[in-house]
Amino acid sequence: MSFFACYFSKDAYPMIHVYSGYSMIFLIFMRLIWGFHGSHYARFRQFVTGPKVFLRYARSIIKRRPPRYLGHNPAGGAMVMALLLSLTATLLFGLLSYATLEYSGPLAALADNVSHQLAHRFNAMHEWFANFTLLLIGLHLSGVLLASLQHRENLVKSMFTGYKPVLKGNPDQVP
Repeated sequence: MSFFACYFSKDAYPMIHVYSGYSMIFLIFMRLIWGFHGSHYARFRQFVTGPKVFLRYARSIIKRRPPRYLGHNPAGGAMVMALLLSLTATLLFGLLSYATLEYSGPLAALADNVSHQLAHRFNAMHEWFANFTLLLIGLHLSGVLLASLQHRENLVKSMFTGYKPVLKGNPDQVP
């Protein structure tokens, strides 16, 4: 919700944009902690895979026979990382833009050492990453819908409750 508050308030409500951005910094920080110290299926080591595993899973989607995962599947894990990286870049360039164009925020001391041209580049990168993040969100929602249909389960409910039933005797299920 913080992302959408930022995205849709940028011109009309600049202070909502700024404070929503700060709340996203907090949320990303908490997700990073949860990724190392959270529950089993929330930990990065459970779902961050290499490119070979991701590509194998992508091929299984195309063949319409993807294995069912109790936690994040390799595509979902890659999306979590892409979203975290894109949001972090959006926030970093937003802070740099805020500091160098508005002379405000925690990086405002940098403003004197940055050219006007570079400040505008920071702003352009901030906007680019915000739009890229919006694209990733759309891809993520599409992937959740596709996986829900392929496995005939409500993944959105599992995201909110944190529980996904184990299907006994399912050979395509990955713990």
